[in-house]
Amino acid sequence: MKHKQLALALGAALTVAVSASAFAGQPDPNRVIIKFKPGAAAQAEAAVRAAGGKVHLKIHGADAFAVSVPSQALNGLGRNPNIEYVEQDVPRYANAQVTPYGIDNVQAPQTWAVGAEGDGIKVCVIDSGINVNHEDFAGVSMSGYASPGQTWYTDSCGHGTHVAGTIAAANNNVGVVGVSPGKVSLHIIKVFDGGECKWSYSSSLVDAANRCHSAGARVINMSLGGGMKNRSEETAFNNLNNSGVLSIAAAGNDGNNRHSYPASYSSVVSVAAVDENNVRASFSQYTNQVELAAPGVGVLSTYPTRSASFSTGGSDYIVSAMDGSIQATASGAMVDGGLCTSAGNWSGKVVMCERGDISFADKVANVTAGGGAAAVVYNNVSGGFSGTLGGSSIIPAISMTQEDGQALVAGSIGTTANVSSVFESDTSGYAYLDGTSMATPHVAGVAAIIWSANPAATNQAVRNAMTSTALDLGATGRDNYYGHGLVRAFEAVQELVK
Repeated sequence: MKHKQLALALGAALTVAVSASAFAGQPDPNRVIIKFKPGAAAQAEAAVRAAGGKVHLKIHGADAFAVSVPSQALNGLGRNPNIEYVEQDVPRYANAQVTPYGIDNVQAPQTWAVGAEGDGIKVCVIDSGINVNHEDFAGVSMSGYASPGQTWYTDSCGHGTHVAGTIAAANNNVGVVGVSPGKVSLHIIKVFDGGECKWSYSSSLVDAANRCHSAGARVINMSLGGGMKNRSEETAFNNLNNSGVLSIAAAGNDGNNRHSYPASYSSVVSVAAVDENNVRASFSQYTNQVELAAPGVGVLSTYPTRSASFSTGGSDYIVSAMDGSIQATASGAMVDGGLCTSAGNWSGKVVMCERGDISFADKVANVTAGGGAAAVVYNNVSGGFSGTLGGSSIIPAISMTQEDGQALVAGSIGTTANVSSVFESDTSGYAYLDGTSMATPHVAGVAAIIWSANPAATNQAVRNAMTSTALDLGATGRDNYYGHGLVRAFEAVQELVK
């Protein structure tokens, strides 16, 4: 989105008038509100028209109207005895919300349209906790459990918050939206802690899964796994399955044909990862237990930290700091640097660089050599990315999606942008992550929303509805790479309610 400042302060004059038509598709910088004195509407309107202006709106309930006038006429209007004041008619924008590609790919919006949004279904997320204060969980019903000395409502590594956002981020005009648009309830059980959330134990997983059942969860999401079977674990998930709970887990990220558990127990749904084009991710494990596939490459979701921020024209954009970027802030007018393959005349500018041809480090070095205040590298394919400089920079260096970058280059060059690469913790951040961990919550979310359409259905009926209606990928029929195929909520809900 774009935002131009008023072309003229009332005490100064510009030498060039800008027509409103020159700003088609973006706010008019010469649009103002004129407040006239009581009873002087006709005189004020006559003065505007005499100045070559156009009345857009006579504001209901106020002695004022919105007009566009040539910039050089503002001084005269401000001195008119029938006019109290003239001020910029400043733009107001709808808050931005992104629908991650996976939400559309699994047909979630189509399913919401028929009233299946997840109401009344509780999903248990066994993971690293959650940033309960994240803006995208506002209004989401939530409870949880953590071992003594820990808190389920904090997340030190971000994994659990990201998973939960894919399931249940609210449809609230900020950030992202989940498979269920904030309508399912969540029960969070923390089994990972620390900055990297490296590992837990089978005993902890069994304890957590049983607590999920006790809390009334009908779906359990486990974006975790390991390479060895465990009898106690397998027995627990068999018992949960017999009790009506649907357990869903990640197939694994080793890119081989080894089984990962708990996903490979027959009582658990094993989920493989595909990309935006429904092609298997190279890291996704392929076994005879893989049951469904779901988006797991470049998945955008909620995160408890923020590595960077970018704003212009009253709008915030989801960005990431390049690995190696200095932690700093910068502001400046945006300029199009193209591919930034050489230094330009960019003193004090925020330089937009398209990804490609040369390394990220070389692009940032060229922006620095050209005097740029910050480098913004936008993707050359759909979606966002995380870049690394292989060193360090002396100016903020951030990455952006292709869609946002192209829109800014097309419509906002010259406007002031504010860039920060200063790390923030315990905040409402967003991140792109890869993994079968990211695919699993898509399936858990689908299970929840279709179950809400027929709460009397059994867990096996929900499971059958998803597998029987999945989009067949790879070899015809079920295969080890995609299972039955891409999970599809709309097709599944039709199957479940017929």
